Amino acid sequence: MTHVDFAIVGGGIIGCTIARELVLAAPNASVLVLDQDAVGSGASRRSAGLHFPRGATERVRRMAGYSQAYYRALLDADPALPIRPVPMLVVSDRASVDVVETAYLDEAGLSRVDALPEWLAPLSDETAAWTGEGCQYADVGALTRALARSLRPRTSFREGVRVDSLDRVGSGYELGLGTGERVTADAVVLAPGPWLAAPAWRERLTPLGVRVKKVVALHIERPPAAEDGVVVFHDEDAFLLPLHEQGRWLLSYTSRIWDVDPDRLTGGVCPSDLAEAREVLVRRAPRLADSARSGRVFCDAYSADREPLVRALDEEGRLVFAGSANGSGYRLAPAIAVEAAHLLRTAVENVSDQGSHR
Repeated sequence: MTHVDFAIVGGGIIGCTIARELVLAAPNASVLVLDQDAVGSGASRRSAGLHFPRGATERVRRMAGYSQAYYRALLDADPALPIRPVPMLVVSDRASVDVVETAYLDEAGLSRVDALPEWLAPLSDETAAWTGEGCQYADVGALTRALARSLRPRTSFREGVRVDSLDRVGSGYELGLGTGERVTADAVVLAPGPWLAAPAWRERLTPLGVRVKKVVALHIERPPAAEDGVVVFHDEDAFLLPLHEQGRWLLSYTSRIWDVDPDRLTGGVCPSDLAEAREVLVRRAPRLADSARSGRVFCDAYSADREPLVRALDEEGRLVFAGSANGSGYRLAPAIAVEAAHLLRTAVENVSDQGSHR
């Protein structure tokens, strides 16, 4: 029987930033990260990985600001990390001007512009646009693996290992693994991404009201210019991201297909995906509409109020759910990690004072 102070179920960007936060808060703690696949796979590998400095609510704006500073510090400490700053252009309908200017952080430095690049639909009396700062995008899978590498050997990993059961035992929890191993932990964080319906935790998560929605990103097979940055289409809840290192663009738009099963998604785009994406392009970037012919498909967990959920699932705060990031798992992961560690503060303080029980 293996015992650890903290077990984190989910080795994506959220799970690994939580592990990092716990290790920093309690250097003597034993931390175990488990994932049914490889670290950085799943939703993290398929993520567009865009960070932009905005939030629809005060909490999300605060989280976005924290995460922005976190990623900037990571990149300053290791410029080789796959985090790439890009300029930002925001386009909206005139009726949304006040909403846009409220949603973006002060450090975005939004500045109104009177013209757009020639490959975008021109501004009219009904539209508005701003330039801004603070955007970056990452290869989220590679960044997650880099974080995991920095955590070893202080943190243990079990990859390709399913968690089949999760039971309360004494003051902690026992996890039954697909390998036959049994692990006890003083505290457990569930960060499963869109895998909410796994038998080991489905009943505990159902009351949260979280749903899983399809996420689609189309590849635009045209090379961006060196000066091109991300273009955010506010009213469509979509963006065009220049993948300079790949020589193409990525269009992410809001799909309306709900209650999908991550294990049943093929990863391939369908005619309706292409049609919905082209509607955005015809309106905002008509010259690119015919170049959207392929892409990537996956899903993410969405909360009812569109804010991330970081919540204790027991009275003692020893079982915590962290996720439901509404398509912003990368963008908000550091702030989610801080909130999760805060919920576990009693256990963290005990471990820090007493050392590991292992």
